[in-house]
Amino acid sequence: MSGSASAKPDERQPDPRERHKYLAGPGALLGGPANVVMQLSLAPVGRGVVESTVESGRFDLHPRKRGRTTLTYLAVAMLGTDEEREAYRAATDSSHRHVRSRPGSPVKYNAFDPELQRWVAACIYRGVVDSLTFLYGPLGDEDADELYRESARFGTTLQMRPEMWPADRSAFAEYWASTSALICLDDEVKAYLLEQVVDLGPYNRLEQLLFRRVNRFFTTGFLPPRFREELGLRWGPGRQRAFELVMRVIGTITAAGPESWRLYPLNRHLADMRRRRALGKPLV
Repeated sequence: MSGSASAKPDERQPDPRERHKYLAGPGALLGGPANVVMQLSLAPVGRGVVESTVESGRFDLHPRKRGRTTLTYLAVAMLGTDEEREAYRAATDSSHRHVRSRPGSPVKYNAFDPELQRWVAACIYRGVVDSLTFLYGPLGDEDADELYRESARFGTTLQMRPEMWPADRSAFAEYWASTSALICLDDEVKAYLLEQVVDLGPYNRLEQLLFRRVNRFFTTGFLPPRFREELGLRWGPGRQRAFELVMRVIGTITAAGPESWRLYPLNRHLADMRRRRALGKPLV
């Protein structure tokens, strides 16, 4: 499919199994913290997170619950039916309606703002492409165009209108360049990202000792230079080579295994969402 096709993103409804080839398995989770950094580097998104009064959805208070919610959202967006996406959108809206700037906030924001949701979707798409590239090598043009078109679902599963997704990969590159030029971290958001996301602040002392340096390494490796510099994270050619080597080894192992390796953990979170929905339990 050509990236310059006239059909609107998200217009065709292919078999979800066609998207399996774009899943990267557990290796993609290593880039999750970096994607959070990217999303929050746009001031309204960052302020919306650090000022959020929805305690049940705060990563710094409930990291495992927040992780489950995020992975379920990704699973529903990529693999769920239209009906499931509608149900998850409604559940997410119930939390988002409380996330808006208050008097005295340094930046105005609203979690229902489709422009902010487009930025979040763009970061997720960029993270998916980076994960696949580091693990398996660059995508061919046909697969890259198809993945791009399908990635509109990251936004349309929320409030982003389909026509807001840039028309093709070239248009996306222009959008990414212009919007990422606006990123700015104030001291509070920067501290939140370094302490809570990069250095695993919400986790216990043992987990920090075991995983903090590993998390910092992969988070820094996945970040584009502009975002890395905003956080003051050190990097260099030697670390870049080591990062790319480790990722390619993980990709080689994953590619040699069964398809279920690439589906995990999104398949598990999609099944859990379906179970919770059937039982009438909250989805987020």
